[in-house]
Amino acid sequence: MCDMYHQAQALHKSGTKVISCDEKTGIQALERIITPMKRGQWERQDHEYERHGTQCLIANFEIATGKIICPTLGDTRTEKDFEEHIRQTVSTSPEASWIFVVDNLNTHQSESLVCYVAKACGIKKQLGKKGKKGILKSMETRSAFLSDPTHRIRFMYTPKHASWLNQVECWFSILVKRLLKRLSVKSKQELSAKIYGFIDYFNVTMAKTFKWTYKGSPLNV
Repeated sequence: MCDMYHQAQALHKSGTKVISCDEKTGIQALERIITPMKRGQWERQDHEYERHGTQCLIANFEIATGKIICPTLGDTRTEKDFEEHIRQTVSTSPEASWIFVVDNLNTHQSESLVCYVAKACGIKKQLGKKGKKGILKSMETRSAFLSDPTHRIRFMYTPKHASWLNQVECWFSILVKRLLKRLSVKSKQELSAKIYGFIDYFNVTMAKTFKWTYKGSPLNV
């Protein structure tokens, strides 16, 4: 995976997009009580707030450019939500090759995702039946299919307990510090608009590749 990060620039030039993808769930639409700034006193944020629901963000951090591409915001993060997100992302460059770095969440190794990848890559073999046989039998068999390096669309899974290897996690911390930490909104719709607006601003003014120095060797404990 670290080798893939270091090769991302060259892969990008050759038509392969390396994407770090994950969900940020439970983003709360909070309407905060804020005392405006006045002479001799900073703006103050009260500890009380009103909740207006939550949103789930599925974000794609493009390793070679440092930009967030084709983000998705919604109420849920179901198997279908993730499959549709990948479908929409690939549609932005349908002839390109795609490598998605994801964690081991079950929705990232789902039946619908396997079916989509098989169709998009023109794979004609029988997929079997979920829980019974073939490629669809288990998470292990589905993961093996989805991570096959011969596929035009494939997935790389972070090791267990190592989701920090997924670079989009670094971007989520930027989103929290720069926007969500003090954001006050009156609805989920306003929250979504603010997040999409921040992503547009980030891509134009702040996007850059992360300097990834870790090379994959075991860390001392």
